[in-house]
Amino acid sequence: MGACEFLRFVCDAECQIEQLPWGPHEWLCRPGLTDARDLQVVRVRMPPGKCHAFHRHPEFEEALYVLDGQVEQFVGREKRLLRAGELAHIPRDTVHGSYNVFNTPCTFLAILSPAKCKGPPLIDVAHDEPWKSLAPLPPPLRA
Repeated sequence: MGACEFLRFVCDAECQIEQLPWGPHEWLCRPGLTDARDLQVVRVRMPPGKCHAFHRHPEFEEALYVLDGQVEQFVGREKRLLRAGELAHIPRDTVHGSYNVFNTPCTFLAILSPAKCKGPPLIDVAHDEPWKSLAPLPPPLRA
């Protein structure tokens, strides 16, 4: 896309869908789709029993905002239950993980900044201690 072809409005039909093991990612704002330079926004629909296990983003800070359902959210070793209308802020390079240990889907927005990075966007640490002991994979479902 040329600079004049970037979207200013992104509806469901225009979002870029990426299938990942922890659920579909519907990209609403990122370079190449919009003219965003400092912002990425993705809607994640996480099915019951799925998780985005412990990882970190060396160059991104992130905010996770729950739209519906609930998720066990770790930021570092601290864990909170997030419900619709609640948010977690993850500072740059902080280990975090999202676990849907419930019997219903969870939908949340992940907002990351900046929009581009020089190194790897994500580093998986789910199999490293202390993280693998905090939330074993796959998580058990709860009512």
